[in-house]
Amino acid sequence: MSDRRRWLVLADEYLTTRNAKTAHGVIRYSPDDIAAVLDREHAGASLGAVLPELGRDAPIVASVPEALTHAPTALLLGVATPGGWLPGHWRAWMAEAIEAGLEIANGLHTFLNDDDELVALAEHHGVRLWDVRDPPEDIPLFTGKVLDAPQRVVLTVGTDAAVGKMTASLELAAAARAAGRNAEFVATGQTGILIAGRGIAVDRVVSDFVSGAAEKLVLECDPGSDVAIVEGQGGLWHPAFAGVTLGLLHGCAPEALVLCHQAGRTAIEEPPYTALPPLPAMVTAYEDMTAAVRPARVGCVAVNCSGLDPEAAKRSVAEVEDATGLPAGDVLSGDAPKLWAAVEAALPAR
Repeated sequence: MSDRRRWLVLADEYLTTRNAKTAHGVIRYSPDDIAAVLDREHAGASLGAVLPELGRDAPIVASVPEALTHAPTALLLGVATPGGWLPGHWRAWMAEAIEAGLEIANGLHTFLNDDDELVALAEHHGVRLWDVRDPPEDIPLFTGKVLDAPQRVVLTVGTDAAVGKMTASLELAAAARAAGRNAEFVATGQTGILIAGRGIAVDRVVSDFVSGAAEKLVLECDPGSDVAIVEGQGGLWHPAFAGVTLGLLHGCAPEALVLCHQAGRTAIEEPPYTALPPLPAMVTAYEDMTAAVRPARVGCVAVNCSGLDPEAAKRSVAEVEDATGLPAGDVLSGDAPKLWAAVEAALPAR
C-alpha cells in the first residue's frame, strides 16, 4: 500500500448531518484521495452534488462491493454515532472491507482492537485496524521543555465545543504558509489526526497527562517548521470539556491565541446549557489562564458563520470586532489571511 490512501468514507444515514463531522473534515482537508462514499440514502449521486461546500467529488455508493470498483485502500468510519456504538450492518461492511484488504480507520470511542472477532479477521488478512483515538503509552507529565521549542506556538481556543477550532487551525496554517511561514498543523482530535497523519486524541488521555501530551506534540513537530498551530478542544465554559481545554492551554504553552466562536451563540449547546460570558470576558479569561505558564494574547476571533447568509455573516463579524476590539473573520469566507496577519502581530518578539 502506498503512503497515500484512497478513502472509502462510511457515512451511512448521516452524510449530511453534524454526526458526520469526521467524514466532512477528511473529505475537505485530507491530502489523501477520496475513492468513494458509502451512504445508502444518497447512493447514485455524487459527493459534489450533495455537499458542494466540501470542495471534493467522489461517487456515493450503497455497498462495499460497489465501492471496491473505485479501488479504495482504506475504510474510514466517518461518523460519530450517539454513544460511539457500532451499528450491526457496519460490522458486516467492515468484514467485507477487511477481506478485501482495506485498512480500517476508526475515530469512535469504541476501539476495534478490543473486538476479538475483528482482530482475528484483520490478522488473517494482514489488515491494520487503526483506532485513531487510542493514545500512545509514552505520554510524560508536563516538563516545561516546550518553553524552549524553536517553533512559534499558536493555539485555537473556543467559546464552546464544536465552534470550528480544527477548521480555523487548518485554514490559518494554510494562510501562514501562503505568507511564507513553514507552519505545521498539530492535531489533538480524531479528525485532525486523520488529516495530519499524526497527533494525540487528548480526550482519551488520563487527566494528569493532558498537558504532557500537548507538550509532546509540539516537541515532536518537524524541526523545519517555524510555526506550530495547535488544534484546540472544548471550551473553558463547557463543564464536560473544560479540563482538556485547560490541559492544552498549559501544555503547549502558546505565544498567541485565536478565539473561535459560533456566530450568535450565547450558551453552550449541550446540557446544562451554561450561559456564556460576554466575548471580552472570555478573551480575558483565556489570557489569564495561559499566563500561568507563558503569557499570550488573543490575536483575533475566528467567527463560524455557517448557516448565515452573506449579509448576516458580515454583520456578525462586525459585531464581534466591535465587542472585542480585535480583528475577526470567517476562515471559510476567505478571511484566514487577515486573521493570520493579526496572529503574527500578536506574537511577542523573541
